[in-house]
Amino acid sequence: MIPTHDAPIGVFDSGLGGLSVLRHARARLPAEDFLYVADSGHAPYGERSANWIRDRSLTLGEFLIGHGAKALLIACNTATAAAAPALRERWPGLPVLGMEPAVKPAAAATRSGVVGVLATTGTLASARFAALLDTFGRDVRVITRPGTGLVEAVERGELDTPATRALIASHVEPLLAGGADVIVLGCTHYPFLRGLIQQQAGATVQVIDTGDSVARQLAQRLNDAGLLRGGKAAGTESFWSTAASDTAERVLQRLWHADARLAPLQG
Repeated sequence: MIPTHDAPIGVFDSGLGGLSVLRHARARLPAEDFLYVADSGHAPYGERSANWIRDRSLTLGEFLIGHGAKALLIACNTATAAAAPALRERWPGLPVLGMEPAVKPAAAATRSGVVGVLATTGTLASARFAALLDTFGRDVRVITRPGTGLVEAVERGELDTPATRALIASHVEPLLAGGADVIVLGCTHYPFLRGLIQQQAGATVQVIDTGDSVARQLAQRLNDAGLLRGGKAAGTESFWSTAASDTAERVLQRLWHADARLAPLQG
């Protein structure tokens, strides 16, 4: 398949967290059409094997390419670490972009010399993350914390409940106790909890994620490939989920827009 400039952009995540990245992509690319798959029926990815995530990502990529996607955005740190090379090998002619924890900017921003990284177990255990630390984390101390339970809280739409606040405190406090003055949000679900995370961390701690930087890279890659969609008409978004339900659709509407609709995806 030869991609064309008026084709849509395919985006997928283990759930609805990747909407935090889609939000930045939409802001930078107002004329583009987006296809978004939330694999909520198999979330979270963080505890699954790298081979399973790779195969699952290829399946989701096939679905999006089958719907005409001209580019793929892996809006999931864990899936990027496990599957990005396989997707690029499978579709060498298409732009394939992914996420990675913002270790580089965090290392440059810290004053204490200590960076905290909040991410899934799968991301923290990946070779890709180890390479990031080796490249950009040599001159700082990096403290990691698996954000167990945070993905599920976002998927349930529990963005500001006593239980979610307590969960965030249990994850943020060890990073602060270790001296971190920068916290990296290494999962695309976490920006939806950013306000609470910042509140728990305090005003002197910087909280960083990579959503806008990846959206900027996406726009540049499309421009370089001659695939940017022109015109002034606003683009559209289409959403699918492997756990579609009235409840999931209400969460989508809360995270995205009141008019958003969620179609079921089998598998």
